[in-house]
Order: sequence, then C-alpha cells, then structure tokens
Amino acid sequence: MVISRRLVVLIAIVALFVGLLGTGVVSAQRLARENTFYIAGHQWGPPTSFNPVGRGSVSWPINNKLYIYETLYAFNLVTGELDPILSEKQEWVEDDMVYRVTLFEGTRWQDGEPLTAEDVYYTLDLGRRYPVSYAAWWNYVDDVRVVDDRTIDVVLDPEKPHRTMIVQDLGTIRILPKHIWQAIEDEGQSPQDVANMEPVGSGPYKVLNYNPQQITLVRDDNYWGQKYFGTPAPDYLAHPIFKSNDAGNLALERGQIDFSQQFVPEIWKMWEDKGLPVGTWYDDEPYYMPGSIPSLFINVHRPALDNVLVRRAIAYAIDYAKIAETAMSRYSIPARSSMIIPYSVPEQQYFSEADAQKYGWEYDPAKAVDILENELGATKGNDGIYVLPDGTRLGPWTVTCPYGWTDWMTSLEVVAASARAVGIDIRTEFPDAPVWTDHLQAGDFDLTMNTPAGGQGPALPWTRFRDVLDDRDIPPLGQTAYRNWNRFSHPDVAGLLDKAAFTSDEAALTEIYQALDRIVMENIPVIALEYRPWEFWEFNETYWTGFPTSENPTAPPQHNLAGVRLLYVIKKK
Repeated sequence: MVISRRLVVLIAIVALFVGLLGTGVVSAQRLARENTFYIAGHQWGPPTSFNPVGRGSVSWPINNKLYIYETLYAFNLVTGELDPILSEKQEWVEDDMVYRVTLFEGTRWQDGEPLTAEDVYYTLDLGRRYPVSYAAWWNYVDDVRVVDDRTIDVVLDPEKPHRTMIVQDLGTIRILPKHIWQAIEDEGQSPQDVANMEPVGSGPYKVLNYNPQQITLVRDDNYWGQKYFGTPAPDYLAHPIFKSNDAGNLALERGQIDFSQQFVPEIWKMWEDKGLPVGTWYDDEPYYMPGSIPSLFINVHRPALDNVLVRRAIAYAIDYAKIAETAMSRYSIPARSSMIIPYSVPEQQYFSEADAQKYGWEYDPAKAVDILENELGATKGNDGIYVLPDGTRLGPWTVTCPYGWTDWMTSLEVVAASARAVGIDIRTEFPDAPVWTDHLQAGDFDLTMNTPAGGQGPALPWTRFRDVLDDRDIPPLGQTAYRNWNRFSHPDVAGLLDKAAFTSDEAALTEIYQALDRIVMENIPVIALEYRPWEFWEFNETYWTGFPTSENPTAPPQHNLAGVRLLYVIKKK
C-alpha cells in the first residue's frame, strides 16, 4: 500500500493535535463564544497543580471552586444556611456530640464509580495522616465513623467539643475518590506530591485543556447531580490567564470576560459613564457584599499604647469615611466600633447598635482631644504632639503594612494624618511583605494592619473574636504567633468563646458575641478600619444574563463553594 506525502502530513497533524489535547496544550480560542463562560481573577500564572491536597499553589478551579471536586455542603453568604452539594442533610445526634452527614442517592465520580461514605472517610482521614490544609480540623474531632454507604458520623472531641469549627471546616473539604488516591499511596507516593493534572472529581465540569494562557473546562453531561440541581448553562468554562489586573479589567469592560473577581477602581463608571452592561451585587454604594474587617492592631504592651485612653483617643481621631472613600474606592461603608460586620451578611444579626453607641467610638477629633486633655491630663508640646503627665510623648509610633498593598497603604496614611491632626505622632512605614510578616508574628510593632479571620462561613464571628482576643496557645512576644498578634489578654474571653463554640441557640449566641464585642469596645486592642469584600462580584451581560444581584438573589455573591449555583441560573443572551 502506498501512502501519499499529503496523507502522511495530514496524519502527522492529526496526531499532533490529539497529543496536544491530551497534554492540555491546545488553545481554547476555538470554543464557540456563545457557549463559553469566561471567568477572571483566580489564576495568575501557568497551571501547575490540580491537586486539592497538594503542597503550595493549586490552580483554578481546584482552589475552592466546586466545578470538579465537591464538598459535602457549602455555606451560603446570603442566607447563612448550608447549601446541599454532596450531602442531602446534616444533623446533630447523640446529645449533640455527633454530626451525622447523609449523602444524596446516586452520588458518583466522573469515571462512573460510585461515591460513597468510604470516599468521605478516606478524604477526612488524610487530614489525620498528612499535613494537608484541613489537618487542624482533627483538633476538634475524636473519630469519624462510616455508618453505611451514604452516612458518615463525625464524633466531637469530648475535651474540645467545638461544633462551630466542625461544621465550618467540613463544608470546605473537597472529597476525593478513594480508588484513585489510595492507588497513589499504594505506589509509595504521598497524595500531597502529585500534580494530578488529569483530575477525576464528582462535579459538573471536567478539565478539557490548559496552557500558559488559559484553562478550559467542559460540562460533564453525566453529572450525578442533574436530577437534584439541574444542568449548568455553559457548555464550557474558561479562565484566561492575564498578566495584570488592568488587562483583566479591560477584558471585562470589552465583554471578553463574563464574570470577574478582581479589584476594579470606580467600577460604577462602566455603566454610569460608558453605558456598558456591567454590574455588581449592589447597584449603588458599597457595590459589593462585605466579607472581612481589615483592622488596626495596637501593641498593648508598648509605653502609652498600653493605656486604653490613649487607644480610645486614636480610635476617635481616625476618619473612617475618608478610608471608605479613598482606600476602598467607595466599596465599604465607614467602619463601626465592632468586630462584627454590621450589614449585608448573616453575622449582622449579632451587632448591637446600642452597645456601639454606649461603649464604642466614631470619627470625632474633638472627642479625641477631650480624652487627651481632660481624661489623660496630657499637654501639647511645641511640636504639636501631646505629652502625658509622666513625660511620655505620644509617639513617634510607626504603623505598618506590606509595601504594594495600595489600599491598605492608603488606609494607613489616613490613620497617620488623622492622628497627627489631633496631636498623636503616628508615621507610616511599608516594609516588604516577608519583613512585615516576621514583625507581625513576633509582636514587634507599634501599630499594624491585618485581617483577622478573613472569609465567610458559619463559624463567624467566632473565628474573628478568637483571632483578636484569645491568648490561649499564643507564644510570648518574640516568638511566632498566627493570631492575636498584639498578645491581648482578658480573663472572660476563653469562657465566652468555649460557650459559643458548642451552642446553636441563637439567643445565647447573640448574648455571647455582644459580650465579646463589648470587650473589644472597652479595651480597644484593635480598631476596625474598613469592610473589604472577600470576593469581588462583577459581571458583563453581553453574552450571558440572569446574574444574581441583591435584587435578584438566586445565588450568593460567591465565586467559591456555594457560588457554584450561579452556573444554574444564568442564561445565554
């Protein structure tokens, strides 16, 4: 048989294309635009790992997106409820010491194998055997039991019965197929050390291809959850890999990106000035739902800063509205004197306006001066800075955050200027991030900015109060601490946190959280500076419509976890 040169070339081209497809190198630009949902803001370099339990950076969409690997359930930022994913129900049994999780009927992996309670047990047990991201979950767990193919029991540690963290963390652990990952272990490899570039999960999408420019997923039309959740609208999900925020924001403006999680300065100008079909969760300020409280941590062990009245004077001096306007680009309301986000999110139910008025503070420079002069007896020196009766000058103190974190840098410039305006000498300093981190964790700072317990989940605001107030297991100054960086201590904190950790009674929780918040207001170890969206929720309706908003909350404004519901409510234009 004679084969022509043209046929040989054709065969070679086909073979090359198939080979590239298999290794994930084919560009996704051939995808039909009307069937493809383009996403930005989650991947900033070539994909290197699709391993949910891997070391280091994990590539989109494995980093908490439920497109491939799924969790048992997911916290909904709007409702405060646990949305079903793999499990149809969760309940506390056996005197509230056992958390029972029941899987939906018919759960299965993308290779057709059934997904059972054994897979859930295997995944959770990895955290007991390897230093994976959820290994600390076992600090609160005595055991995990397989009841039957669809039921798992999580048994609380009787010495540390922490219901709150059990529920929160269990909703973030991506379940793995035991038959695949056990084989990796059987070959002598650690599950943490494989790149897993051909992931097999249980979710509604699979990896189609990837390259340094883009990662593309294709819908799995055999997805087990179709009979419960329906079918996601897009045939394909694609994440272009941009070199900068500016490039991604320009693509959003042009309709090349449908859905983004990037900081866009003055995004309202896209629709107000340019008439573009761009939107956010809210039509007006603050545009985004809040998710964290970047705060000013005060070293309560430094001379003069160890005086609560000095700290209160600083709190009254800060122009919170200016921070919201300049540093946060109007994406935050002026911060209140609380470690509870007071609007838009489920935790707002615990905020007490009466306590904030009675024990808290607000921007009032005259009140700051009154505290300095009439309560502290300070006098102003020739340089305009107050000096305490014992001769201690109020500064110079440095306030720090990493260089390049421009929104935080702007916030701290406002803090410093506000303080100097009332006679307190605070100056900004912006070291490189590794240097800042070392000083933060050692407690070697005057004032610094950081976010306690970022993100959202059913354990908030418990985790935020723990990070700010709880001194248990915190090493002394000079050693590395991962929370309570200023080593604040109060005798009532531990008991209140432990009570909140085990109760689900809302009235009792409200009372406990307000008591913890009063400790913050009365002692001022930290000062809330702004409310930052944990995820920016931005969309362009050129090709897809039906995006959830505050007026149409068909899915929560989350890119991660429960945000997977977005794909079921959008429609082709």
